[in-house]
Order: sequence, then C-alpha cells, then structure tokens
Amino acid sequence: MAANMAELNTGNKMPVVGLGTGAPAVQYEEIKAAVHAALKIGYRFFDTASCYGSEGALGAALTEAFQSGVVKREEVFVLTKLWDDEHDDPLAAITKSLKNLQLEYLDLYLLHWPVRLRKGHTLPPKEEDFLPLDIKSTWQGMEKCFELRLTKAIGVSNFSCKKIEDLLKYAKIPPAANQVEMHPMWQQKKLREYCSKMKIQVCAWSPLGAPKTPWGSNAVMDSPVIKEIAQKHGKSIAQVVLRWAIEQGVCVIPKSFNKGRITENFQVFDWCLTTEDHAKMSKLEQSKNMKGEDLVNSTTSPYRTIEELWDGEI
Repeated sequence: MAANMAELNTGNKMPVVGLGTGAPAVQYEEIKAAVHAALKIGYRFFDTASCYGSEGALGAALTEAFQSGVVKREEVFVLTKLWDDEHDDPLAAITKSLKNLQLEYLDLYLLHWPVRLRKGHTLPPKEEDFLPLDIKSTWQGMEKCFELRLTKAIGVSNFSCKKIEDLLKYAKIPPAANQVEMHPMWQQKKLREYCSKMKIQVCAWSPLGAPKTPWGSNAVMDSPVIKEIAQKHGKSIAQVVLRWAIEQGVCVIPKSFNKGRITENFQVFDWCLTTEDHAKMSKLEQSKNMKGEDLVNSTTSPYRTIEELWDGEI
C-alpha cells in the first residue's frame, strides 16, 4: 500500500495527490470553487505556476479556507513555478507569486523549464524571444529564495537526467523535486530511477495523458489494457492510472474542476494494483505528448533539436 505522503530531501512531507490548477480557459470563480471542493474532499496539495494565471484564484480560495477554519496554512502544500521570462530575478518573481497567493511562504518553488525568454515574449516563442541560458545563475536565485525562507524547498520541472546531473555539479542546495510529464504511455523509467538514486522526488504533470488538450492525447484513457484492469478492480480508468503512478513512488497532480472527478481522483489510497497489472502496463507503447517543438530552433534557442532539449530521453 503506497502512503499518501512523500518525504522530500529537505525532510518536509509532500502529499502524493494534488490538484492541478493550470487551466487558462477556466474562470476565477470556477478555480476557487474547485479548490474549496478539493479541500472538503481531503486534498492538501495544490499546484500552480506564475504563467497559468491561477495563482490569484488559488490564493483567494485558500485565504477563505484559512479564515473560516476549514484548514490551517501548515496543513496545506502549495507549489508554484518560476516562468521562463523570470530567470533574471527569482526573488522578485517569488515575491510576486506570494502576493498573488496571499501567502508568506511556499512549500515548493520550481524552475518551470530549462529555457530563458525575454519579457514580453509570445507563446509560442519567436526566434527573437530566446535569451542565452544560464541555469547556474538562475539556480543561485532559487537558492536565495530558499535561504530567505520564502519557500521550504526548491526544485525543477521538465529536466532530463543530464540536466539534473549538470545542476548538481554546482548546486549548494540540490533540487527536492522534478515535475515532468509522466503517465502509462510515457513512463520515464530512466528518469525515475535516476531521481530516486539522487533523492529527488518525481511529480507527474498530466498524469492522465491530458486528454482534450492541445498538447495531450486520449491514448491513456482509451487504452484497452488499462480499461481491462479498471474493470477487474471495479475502479475508473483514471483511478487505475493515478494508482499506478503512486505505486511507482511518484506524486500526481490531476487537473479537474468537476467535483465528481476531483472526488474520484482522490479515491486511490485504500486499494492496490497487482504485480500482473504492473507487468501489463509496463509493456504499453511509449510516446511523449509534449515534445517541446516550440522551444527548439537553429539560431537562438539553446536547443537545436528536440533530442538536445531532452538529452536523448525521448
């Protein structure tokens, strides 16, 4: 039975199931309602990022919950991320995020991508939007945020094994987590093994494969193999997929603003998959959804090819 908490290399505990809030199409009040619903269901981990535009709604919902006594600040784990145009000044960026979130500190602050863009960039970025990358300098800024106790832990997102290895050569404070795309159709076995060895917690974004999104795929939710396993256990496909990841030692942040699905996604702690289930799922065909084509070019990006962006881990 997998526990419902993971221990970071800082000694702090991180819930293994969180609520993702990165949904630009969803309005402020809908995000607030989803957070309130999640808190009542039992969620204590909320994921956002400065580029999502959801920090304000999450902060407002949490403040209301704190003030009404639904939950205490120390009982909630809040994660946000440094965006690609904020590398020059992580301290200013975290200060702005904390103001949006109405918090005095974060539980985890992540470097969102190993890419640096200019202020005023477009999405997808144009050639002129890329700036020279200096992860060492950016990480020193992240460490300053930790030293000033503005966050209890710092980490990275979308980093390959090699990028973490390079970071560890100069980091005074090692990353506590690496948040990456991971689901049964992109299992990240090499990365998980490396991060486990280095005591870095892996956290899965789009753990259900991000169906019905521009970057995602229905492959996970439509898998006949996973459907058969779900029917055997009397569980939903989403529950099987999330349980699978938790049993790999990974934290998951499924994204939903539907109360029924928010509830369902949290019902993954009182049952287990079998060895046979894991064996079947380990044989699923692998394909990464978000390859990062927009972050690659032959002139200004630090990465000339997708293989360079992921250091061949694709």
